[in-house]
Amino acid sequence: MQNSQSILTSLLPFVILILIFYFFIIRPQRVQQKKHKEMLENLKKGDKIVTNGGFICEFVKAEEKFFSVKLNSDTTVKIAKEYVAYKIEEETAIK
Repeated sequence: MQNSQSILTSLLPFVILILIFYFFIIRPQRVQQKKHKEMLENLKKGDKIVTNGGFICEFVKAEEKFFSVKLNSDTTVKIAKEYVAYKIEEETAIK
């Protein structure tokens, strides 16, 4: 009995540390990833997005691994889906 209590008390700080890491680091990161994925899936033509490189683009169409975006009125390029940082909401859109 004494030995099993000793093992339990020595493992308790590790269990607490793992729970702290889960609730303060891992879980919020998963929630953020889920929101970003939903944002990517819900993009529609004409939405303004910002890339990780800082370009402000207009979304044109989605492909399997890429997005077609307009940089200006006559330049359309493809970017990888991973490089979309966020969508600009209408009230904060840069004009």
